[in-house]
Amino acid sequence: MGNADFVYPPSTSDRREQCTHRVAIPPAQPFFTSFKNSLKETFFPDDPLRQFKNKTPSKKLILGLQYLFPILEWAPRYSFQFLKSDLISGITIASLAIPQGISYAKLANLPPILGLYSSFIPPLVYAMMGSSRDLAVGTVAVASLLTASMLGKEVNAAEHPTLYLHLAFTATFFAGLLQASLGLLRLGFIVDFLSHATIVGFMSGAATVVILQQLKGILGLDHFTKSTDIISVFHSVFSQTHEWRWESGVLGVGFLFFLLVTRYFSKRRPKLFWISAMAPLTSVILGSLLVYLTHAEKHGVQIIGNLKKGLNPLSFGDLVFTTPYMATALKTGMVTGIIALAEGIAVGRSFAMFKDYNIDGNKEMIAIGSMNIVGSCFSCYITTGPFSRSAVNFNAGCKTAMSNVIMAVAVMVTLLFLTPLFHYTPLVVLSAIIISAMLGLIDYDSAIHLWNVDKFDFFVCMGAYIGVIFASVEVGLVIAVAISVLRLLLFVARPRTFLLGNLPNSTVYRNVEQYPDANNVHGVLILKIDAPIYFANSSYLRERIMRWIDEEEDKLKSTGETSLQYAILDMTAVGNIDTSGISMLEEVKKTTDRREIKLVLANPGAEVMKKLNKAKFLENIGQEWVYLTVGEAVDACNYKLHTCKPAESQPWNNV
Repeated sequence: MGNADFVYPPSTSDRREQCTHRVAIPPAQPFFTSFKNSLKETFFPDDPLRQFKNKTPSKKLILGLQYLFPILEWAPRYSFQFLKSDLISGITIASLAIPQGISYAKLANLPPILGLYSSFIPPLVYAMMGSSRDLAVGTVAVASLLTASMLGKEVNAAEHPTLYLHLAFTATFFAGLLQASLGLLRLGFIVDFLSHATIVGFMSGAATVVILQQLKGILGLDHFTKSTDIISVFHSVFSQTHEWRWESGVLGVGFLFFLLVTRYFSKRRPKLFWISAMAPLTSVILGSLLVYLTHAEKHGVQIIGNLKKGLNPLSFGDLVFTTPYMATALKTGMVTGIIALAEGIAVGRSFAMFKDYNIDGNKEMIAIGSMNIVGSCFSCYITTGPFSRSAVNFNAGCKTAMSNVIMAVAVMVTLLFLTPLFHYTPLVVLSAIIISAMLGLIDYDSAIHLWNVDKFDFFVCMGAYIGVIFASVEVGLVIAVAISVLRLLLFVARPRTFLLGNLPNSTVYRNVEQYPDANNVHGVLILKIDAPIYFANSSYLRERIMRWIDEEEDKLKSTGETSLQYAILDMTAVGNIDTSGISMLEEVKKTTDRREIKLVLANPGAEVMKKLNKAKFLENIGQEWVYLTVGEAVDACNYKLHTCKPAESQPWNNV
């Protein structure tokens, strides 16, 4: 900082007079005020209550209802033009939701009709409470696979179908409760612990596992491994070569080829998106007709069979809250809930970005959680906003969440009148539909991008992927989360420190690795600490700073130059510091004092200055050795080097 109003002598480089400014210590705040501000920054960074300021009680009530139920905000402005767009979108996504719903329910080892139930009630709830205009609600493959994998370890779906069904409802209830609680408590940042690289690897691995599981349907196998790892699946497939049914294989490969071709054309010509959107339903219709006309079910082609006609029955009384199964349902609900939440919010934000509007992540959590809680009471299992269905909704030109209502009405009509038409639908067609959808989730382009940009992120991605396909989906998820947390801990515990140099013909100081032409300042070591200083990294920073000092002294000795006299710490990036960090600075100062090196601080922030002042560290180092910029600190050190002997250096106010 230097003396207040102290004017340095003309510099030898530019002969200009420069005036330093004192680094301010922020005024003390009452504890309650400081604590309230910290809570606000942590849990309410978007300040959701600002819209209620200076409003009448009646207006606050209306705004509060609109916050909880966004439909009350956009419904009064709804127009016929919007209805036309949403009608087309709703019918289009319904044509995709019906076959996908049936397919994913089979993937979860649940009755196929539950896929239709889950595409009826949850979309209606989301349309009232969700803030995304483009999210199309329904079941997803990864959550379905997790449900089958985690519940299947405790209860055999074939031997105890009723108990398994009730546990699926209970897991959905717990998933919704967790999701809504995270939103209400403003804890949405927990989902952010799943990094982009982790999600890419996990979703790609889960998609690969789902594809491998469909070999059972494609090959027409009656018996199949309950394990999801690739080794067990291949062993199960190739140990039953005598059980393969060529009829199923030909039918499956044919429909898979049809689905992939339609998707290819839709990608090449985005205006023809409806071709790929209608392809799954077309496959179901053609497959059902083919089986019906050829009686293929008598030749080894497995079919869905009877689907119960009617709307969702109540299932609240079926929820299991007794031991020993409640723990299984709770664990399954928490895992599937987090995965579904991460996918739904990521998809919603992606499409909101394209249309230039914002969605409230915490509000979305409440909406998704509420639709799963309500859904669990009406025979639905875990739902969210799948990417494939939402992409079709977006491309179809949806304007509001009314497209979900229209989709739900279409599903309702199907439940009431059309379910008998699915009797002859071959399971192999459902397997082809799932494989086609899952191939789009294997995001190799993102993996290549991660390799080109950040090798560590690539290895995080591959760690999650390998964990899923070689162990299990749960193990892969644990590995993915563990790697993400480890990366976070490495960022916190091992912050970067940089050696700064002076850019020629300027007073700017930058990293010498980034700017090789930056010049070192003789007798002065300038270091930048690039992170807050906490207990987790204080020991590392102490060792790293002393290593920089040792290396600089060795370098000066080897060249016979002036010995090191000053060590300047640029603390611009140090947003905060705790008591361990302050103790570290005190230890560094003691060490540098013994070695006749003066410790100087540059540009500490408000929070850091406040804590250093309370800890008496500023008195210890001397406020005259705290500067506003690195340039001022260097000028002061240079002036000192040229006017005093190092051993005689005194604070500026004593000169």
